[in-house]
Amino acid sequence: MTRDTTIVAIATAAGMGAIAVIRLSGEQSLSICEKVFKPTKRGKKLSDQPAYTIHHGKIIDDTRVVDDVLVSIFKAPHSYTGEDVVEISCHGSVLIQRQILELLIKHGATHAQAGEFTLRAFLNGKMDLSQAEGVADLIASTSETARRVALDQIRGGFSNQLKELRTQLLNFISLIELELDFSEEDVEFADREQLYKLVEETEKQTTKLLESFKLGNVIKAGVPVTIAGKPNVGKSTLLNRILNEEKAIVSDIAGTTRDSIEDTIVIEGVTFRFIDTAGLRQTTDTVESIGIERAYAKISQAHIVLLLVDTRTAIDETLDEIDSIRNSLKNDQRIIILANKVDMVDDSTLSNFTSSIRERFRDISLIPLSAKHGQNMDTLLHELVKGYQIPVGNDEAVIVTNARHYESLLRAQENLHRVKEGINRNIPTDLLAMDIRQVLHYIGQITGSVSTDEILGNIFSKFCIGK
Repeated sequence: MTRDTTIVAIATAAGMGAIAVIRLSGEQSLSICEKVFKPTKRGKKLSDQPAYTIHHGKIIDDTRVVDDVLVSIFKAPHSYTGEDVVEISCHGSVLIQRQILELLIKHGATHAQAGEFTLRAFLNGKMDLSQAEGVADLIASTSETARRVALDQIRGGFSNQLKELRTQLLNFISLIELELDFSEEDVEFADREQLYKLVEETEKQTTKLLESFKLGNVIKAGVPVTIAGKPNVGKSTLLNRILNEEKAIVSDIAGTTRDSIEDTIVIEGVTFRFIDTAGLRQTTDTVESIGIERAYAKISQAHIVLLLVDTRTAIDETLDEIDSIRNSLKNDQRIIILANKVDMVDDSTLSNFTSSIRERFRDISLIPLSAKHGQNMDTLLHELVKGYQIPVGNDEAVIVTNARHYESLLRAQENLHRVKEGINRNIPTDLLAMDIRQVLHYIGQITGSVSTDEILGNIFSKFCIGK
């Protein structure tokens, strides 16, 4: 990428709409725009106008009027990219957008690559790398919780924590480097006990950030929820009830659902990915057997398993079924038992059924409901959201959502552990310094204070054009 070029791109979504925005950034933004923009007020020169002003006029190709537009001016360094930026608001015709874009390129602008505006903002010090990635996450957010996490990242919540850790470690590495300069005089500038406490505290904070990744990842991608149970227990009915549409075929014929059916929905600001699976039973049907195998695979991948049981089924059979599914789950998977079809049994039968389950499985949530009639659905939805919402106003809730950040934190923690071991073994100062430098390197990779063209290219290639 050449930073002395002026780049241009359509900043609004592809297709036709009421208006579109075409953005330029670079030293020649104003002069290039002046070549094609004829202001309504004669004699007005864009480069002479103050920043944060909007000007009405026409885009002209020689003598032909292309469109009536508004031009917004942002001057360096007080702009998104830190460069002179011009935004042209035109009518949303795809033809008009393309003609204006081609006209600006004809007069010296270069078509921007994916993410190049945000890349320039990073290179010009307007934001660090993790904040830039937060911009991409904000654009891609599909739920309120994902939006809030991305916005906190853009505002520097995550960056500030890392900068504080890095600053403290830099202070110590400076003292250790000073010791190396005076190694012949056996002078100790860095207090090893104080360094150990700092490393322990840094390790605790990185552990907390690493542990938040599981939550952050599902907030970003959606919480996978598998609906499981025997045939005809009401799985497809439940999925349709949750989604409020006839997504899955419902019938009294066992084995109707032979493959997984998936859809997403946002509940109280959190995205959930629901998966309806084939009924779990022994069968000789080849196609149904494949569906059942896939059902068990989906159960193993889920964060939450909704196990539907029929309140009319013998309790011993139900308890064995719950036991079998629970024993197949990993420790970090949640299971919620849904005693379905409560509308088809009397109160005494329901009470005995649910009491037996609660007595046997005290640590598992149990919700009696009717998927067909929607009874107790609010209770289920509230139970699903537990643990996935970030309290409003909780400034300490920094959530890691990016796999690259997670990997760098993991490497940093490994080296922090080596620093602690080195201090305990009283290893030479130069070796201790090497391990601390590695910690600084991995933390620096997250914010971009340590970066390569390959890393930057990989990150910004995932952005949309115009951002």
